Amino acid sequence: MSPLRIVVDRVSDWRPYYPTDDLIAAADYLAQGTNGEQDATTHVINLCSGLDYLETGYYVSLLAQARGQRVLPSVETLNQLSRKALVDLQLESLTPLMDELARRGALEGDAFTLRVMFGECLEEGLGKLARRLFERLPCPLLEARFQRRQGLWRLARLKPLALTSLNTEEQDLFAASLNRHSRKVWRTPKARRRYRYDLAMLVDPKEALPPSNKSAIKQFIRAGRRLGIDVSLITKRDEGRLAEFDALFIRETTSLDHHTYRMAKRAEHEGLVVIDDPRSILRCTNKVYLHELLNTKGVPAPGGMLLYRDDLKRLPQKAEGLQFPMVLKVPDGAFSRGVVKIQSVEQLIQEAERLFQSSALLLLQEWLPTEFDWRIGVLDGEVLFASRYYMARGHWQIYDHSRGKTRSGGFTTHDPKDVPRPVVKAALKATRLIGDGLYGVDLKQIGERVVVIEVNDNPNLDAGVEDVVLGPRLYSKVMEVFLARMEAHRRHTG
Repeated sequence: MSPLRIVVDRVSDWRPYYPTDDLIAAADYLAQGTNGEQDATTHVINLCSGLDYLETGYYVSLLAQARGQRVLPSVETLNQLSRKALVDLQLESLTPLMDELARRGALEGDAFTLRVMFGECLEEGLGKLARRLFERLPCPLLEARFQRRQGLWRLARLKPLALTSLNTEEQDLFAASLNRHSRKVWRTPKARRRYRYDLAMLVDPKEALPPSNKSAIKQFIRAGRRLGIDVSLITKRDEGRLAEFDALFIRETTSLDHHTYRMAKRAEHEGLVVIDDPRSILRCTNKVYLHELLNTKGVPAPGGMLLYRDDLKRLPQKAEGLQFPMVLKVPDGAFSRGVVKIQSVEQLIQEAERLFQSSALLLLQEWLPTEFDWRIGVLDGEVLFASRYYMARGHWQIYDHSRGKTRSGGFTTHDPKDVPRPVVKAALKATRLIGDGLYGVDLKQIGERVVVIEVNDNPNLDAGVEDVVLGPRLYSKVMEVFLARMEAHRRHTG
């Protein structure tokens, strides 16, 4: 039987149940190292109460996935549960079942609350509904609120349920359902699929620093149409039209708590080919996840450590032996934002206290000053471009936000054949851990040492910058990948 880890906020939360060696407190789980090895056999059941984005329970699922473990709920599920639109999307298929239950008289009154434990519930006649909720949004403990409006029953609210909120009867069902579930194979629900040869390119005309400039957008459109792909520009207002297309290409800066992630998720749900796909957005956005993933897989990265909110009082002790300056990062900063250069223990305490207000974990890494960073663009597992991005004049980062107006350094773009082999090798190894989409890997080279700073989904592809070597061929390569995947989907679906 595969190893099982049951993660709770505090060990005392488990007091109503039989003791088990599988139990571990969240703080202890987060502090565990991986010794650079993937742990694909371990199943993790996350019963923490703080499952919101960047809270402790969220990080339990995030680091479990980074360590190669199978976790319930997954970070994808947590992100869906935090957004009503994604919940509705996942549960569209519930309507016929709700109508059937109403016809049978299984639903009474104008509202009811259903508590679901691993797909099981106490209410007679509602077991199928409980199973369906769990299958579509696999979370150990769920509370669903249903209401009848204009004669129709609909889901009004769905949220994770705290372990400590269970009553005695529910505790008995939880223990039994946990025992049954831990002996099952975990499955991912299949998405519905529809395919056409039309590609939607998501852009924001008002974005100050878009991932592709206007000239590049025109080049993508031309390249797509040369291959028989009708490329249409859409904005966030066109979310309801996604099912009309065969593919979605996101050329707007992505973020988890943002319509770009929601639209990527919806497009994937509809069966579109998606770049950047939601899993890549999820994995690349959070620096803590990347730190743990790169460490687990032995990809060279800057030395560093994770800091937990509970570490504030112990920071002087944890900082013993560290050599400053260092770099302190919030998990999901972009364009050099949320990255602070730390010169002393005193500054570390001050900045950590400020940044912990928005995140339960922070990343503290060694400072590696260089004249430039390599950016290796990777598409479908192959190098697409290679550029050097230079630090902003008089600043230690590529982007300088310190003077009110954002400034950036210069660039040079190179033939990938001229890039040092260790740089390319590290970039490709890092992207294989993320997926087969479009990525920009930032690396530093210090003498013979090469380290991966981060892997970016949705990297810049600008006319006059990343296309200096390939020219129009760069845009054709991207569209050729879309075409190959659309054709593969058509063959697969017959």
